[in-house]
Amino acid sequence: MQNNTKNVFVSIIGRPNAGKSSLLNGLIGEKIAAVSAKPQTTRTKITGVLTKGEIQYVFMDTPGMHKSKNKLSEHMINAVNESISDVETVMLVVDCTKKISDTEKSLLYSIKSSKSKVILIINKIDLIENKDNLIKIISEYSNLYDFEEVIPVSALNGDGLDIIMDVLTKNAVDGPHYFPDDMLTDQPEKVVMAEIIREKALNNLNEEIPHGIAVTIESLNERDNRVGEAVLDIEAVIYCEKDSHKGIVIGKKGSMLRKIGEQARFELEEFFQIKVNLQCWVKVKGGWRNREGMIRNFGLSSK
Repeated sequence: MQNNTKNVFVSIIGRPNAGKSSLLNGLIGEKIAAVSAKPQTTRTKITGVLTKGEIQYVFMDTPGMHKSKNKLSEHMINAVNESISDVETVMLVVDCTKKISDTEKSLLYSIKSSKSKVILIINKIDLIENKDNLIKIISEYSNLYDFEEVIPVSALNGDGLDIIMDVLTKNAVDGPHYFPDDMLTDQPEKVVMAEIIREKALNNLNEEIPHGIAVTIESLNERDNRVGEAVLDIEAVIYCEKDSHKGIVIGKKGSMLRKIGEQARFELEEFFQIKVNLQCWVKVKGGWRNREGMIRNFGLSSK
């Protein structure tokens, strides 16, 4: 550990599709969280770590706050509530193209009982043509809560992220680096791999299927191919809840599964910097989102 080290722990909260995972990836400088236009892409608390000199920034990306519909939803909501109570700094990420909802009001009410500093991140400013509307949005949110800072950003374009880092640097406190300085995330390799595959499935499949999908990595094996290059063999299973969904995930003559696999393999090779041989299978686990044992097996339990 270095002398005079500092740390800052930050929870990223907000409603689904506000851009929390895109923001985390942008701040870390690497893609460690799945990103999709589908709601509730993030299912568990994902920790991202960035160490710059003496300061270690620890970000916790949380599931989008929503009404509980099943046992999986309950675990997701628990992850949000726990993250608010555990940290000194909270970033509430809001979508500037949407009106203030009961979700944001509920989150701010929850935060009031904590002693966390709250930074309002107004995301997707690239979608606002009339900047006068931005002033109105800032005013509406500021009437609800006394934020430490209000920062308009575009997580997609990287605009405003340097301002966030400057504010977080000021919030850093003396203390150890709790993670190795070269570490990007606390997620095990298998979880990162499964999330990459699930993201590709989310982005390619119909609306009614994605929430019922989970991915597990069944086996990993590194070997050298005939020309001496390292190759990572990955066997993954995509779980869905209905037989009819299985057919859609596989697609006509396996076309959809091949498409998901090809996109995932490309990103896996980019992330892990190794050639990848990916085999994907599809299985049915009916109603798994309401089965505690399955939720735990898939690594989605908040406990």
